This record gives sequence, C-alpha cells and structure tokens, in this order.
Amino acid sequence: MDDIDRRILTALQLDAAQTNSELAQAVHVSPPTCLRRVRHLTDTGVITRRVALVDPAKIGPSLTVIVEISLDVQAAERMAEFETLVATEAAVLQCYRVAPGPDFVLIVQVADMPAYHALAHRLFAAHANVRNVKAYFSTFRSKFETRVAV
Repeated sequence: MDDIDRRILTALQLDAAQTNSELAQAVHVSPPTCLRRVRHLTDTGVITRRVALVDPAKIGPSLTVIVEISLDVQAAERMAEFETLVATEAAVLQCYRVAPGPDFVLIVQVADMPAYHALAHRLFAAHANVRNVKAYFSTFRSKFETRVAV
C-alpha cells in the first residue's frame, strides 16, 4: 500500500458516493489509475463494503446501549458460540472481545427501553453461559466516526 492508496482510502472514507472522476481528481491520479486501484483495494479485502451512514435520531425513536458481557466459561468454543448468537441479532451493531474486564462489549441500537428489555431477555437472560450484564444508556452522542487512519 502506497501513498496513493492511502489518499484513496481517506477520500472514500469521507465520501464513498463520489464518482471515480471526482475521486481521481481529489487524489491527483488519472481516472483509469484510480479505478484500477479501487478495484484492487476491494478485491484484496482492504475495502470491505460501501454503505450509507444513517442518523438514528432522524428515523424515529432510538436508544443506543453499550453493553458489557461476562461469561461463566471463557473457552474458545463458548466465546465463539456467544459471538454467533449476537451476530444474528440486527440490533447488535458491533461486538468486541475485550480484555481485561468483561469478555465482550456490544454496541446496540434499539427503539426504546421495552425493545432493549426484550433483546436482553432473548440474548442474555436466556443464555446459560452469560454471568453478568452491565448496560450503559447513551444520553447524547457527541462524536461518531467510522473512518480508520491510513
């Protein structure tokens, strides 16, 4: 990965909707070079997907919850089992294995407290290996970024 690839990645992370010509102009390369490099970055898995970022506050009631999960048994297969369980839940936006402290931190987006209660019952209370759940309810989002420094 060279400086041109880094400039392309930085520009795409700020606005993935720009045309190839606009991107090429922004990173100071020809459009064919830019297209070839973006395809290579995609084919090699550096660019995993392009998405639209939606402001949850603009689409209706929304509650962001940061959840710490500790398991009773931390064997690799039990950790993977929990990750598989939360991967199927649309409200779980992010799942991280962490250390030290809890075993997982989840970022969850639900409509309201009753929706969180239903999710907590479905994913945590009904799961025999979950020992402890600690939830933090967001009252204000002052920063949200998706870009990665390249």
